[in-house]
This record gives sequence, structure tokens and C-alpha cells, in this order.
Amino acid sequence: MNDATTRDGRAAGGPLRKWGELTRILAIRNLKIRYKGSALGFFWSLLTPAATILMYAVFARILKFGGGGGYLPFLVTGIVVWGFTAGTLNDSLHAIAGNSNLVKKVYFPRAILPLSTTLANAVNFLLTLVPLLLYLALAGHLRLGRAYWLVPAVALHFALALGISYLVSTLNVFFRDTQHAVGIGQLAWFFLTPVFYYPAMQVSAAPLPDAWRGLVYLNPMTGILAMYRRGLIGDELVPGPESLAAWGAPASAAPTAWWLAASAASVALVFLLGLFALRRGDRSFGDVL
Repeated sequence: MNDATTRDGRAAGGPLRKWGELTRILAIRNLKIRYKGSALGFFWSLLTPAATILMYAVFARILKFGGGGGYLPFLVTGIVVWGFTAGTLNDSLHAIAGNSNLVKKVYFPRAILPLSTTLANAVNFLLTLVPLLLYLALAGHLRLGRAYWLVPAVALHFALALGISYLVSTLNVFFRDTQHAVGIGQLAWFFLTPVFYYPAMQVSAAPLPDAWRGLVYLNPMTGILAMYRRGLIGDELVPGPESLAAWGAPASAAPTAWWLAASAASVALVFLLGLFALRRGDRSFGDVL
């Protein structure tokens, strides 16, 4: 009886283990391709954000933007977090289209391709957090008292990145103009997200009734960035009346933390839409490629 149970368990777990191993292999391959031929290899994951912090430190000093010593930690946290989104968005364009031989010759769940791309970018993102944390600690701006906010931040960020990868990789198989649209869309999304400007500026500038200015959190990266900054540097989750007053907005425009649920809902929508697109497109990938 125990033997039968074991055999049944192996039979049920076999495909899962097999596809899990394939996902791991493809993710590692994607990481190796990123630094292929590079003398420093994975060290670039540490050096790039370190160099970025240095460049933005010069940028912030020259333009005297932000009006306070806390602006640079705010800025580089946003830049590093955005890097995961942008990297996944760009790499997912070729997650399926760039593996046409594999798709046409071997059967496997096609979702593995965008998943492995997202995992590779997630590993790279975790590496970039090392110099960020080091900088924040040395600058005296590391505030880990509310680090538990990093849990939903990372979970939502990964789900968003995976949903984007599913959607973009599928669209690029059928519509090769997708890569051009993604470039424009990514730039617009960046400027619509409070990466280099304060969330209070975004809320105060929103052309909405005061009670509905929290709708800016329908941009999933707005809420995700707020959670990261809350967990790393202790920033407020949503701009309060004092922050809004600095930008000429009334206290009645201050959103509540419940508006973060709008970001979570947007993440769920993107993920489900990407999964739906992938399942519909899976039937024709081999023919189109």
C-alpha cells in the first residue's frame, strides 16, 4: 500500500518536478546570456546600481532637486525597483519568439518561457538590492522598522512582472510591432509612476475630485513603490495632508491606505489578462513561429 502511494505520488509529482527543473535551467541560461563574454559577469549586478546611485547623486546635487537630504534615497530606491519592471518588460519580448526552435520541436508548458525570464530578472533584482541596502545604511536612511511591507511589495511586484511577461511575450509572437509599442509605453509608464517625483505631487496634480484622487493607485507601480519605500526608508504609504499642502492640494485630497488595494487589484488584472492571452495564444505559437 505504501509502495502504491509512493508510486502514485511520484507519478503525480513527476511532471511538476520535470517542468520545475526546466524552468530552473532556462532561468539560469537567461542569467548567463545576460553576462556572456563579460569579464566581471554577475558582479555587474552589483556595480550597475552602485554606479547608478553615484550618477544620480551628482544629478540631484547639480539640479538641487528634492529640497532635502532624503531625496536621493527616495530616488535611487525608485530607480532600483523600477529596474525589475523595465528589465522584465524588455526581456519578455523575446521570451517566446526568441525560442522558436524550442517551441516548435519540444512539447512543454509555454508558460515556462516567460516564467524563467521573470525569475532571471528577479534574481538580478535581488542582487541589485545589495548595493542599495548598503548605500541606505551608510547614508543613515535605512529604516527597517516596517520591513514587513517588503513582503507584499515583492509578492505584488513579481506577480505584476510575470503577468506582463505572459502578455508581452504572447503579443510579440503575433504582432511584431509590440516591441515598438512597448518602448513608448514603458517611457509613458515611467513618467506616470512616482519614481523621481514624490507621490504627493502625483496626487495633487491628478485632475480628479478630492475624494477620488486615490485613483492614481490604479497604476500598480505607484502602490508597489510606496510599499518598498515604506519598508526600506520609512516613507509614508500614502501622502498625508502635510505632504499635499506643500504642493497646493487640500487636506481633503489625502488618500487613505486602503487605496493600495487598487494597486493590488491592478496587479491581479494584469496577471489574469496575461495568463488568458498566453493560454489562447498557446494553440498557435508553433504555426506562427
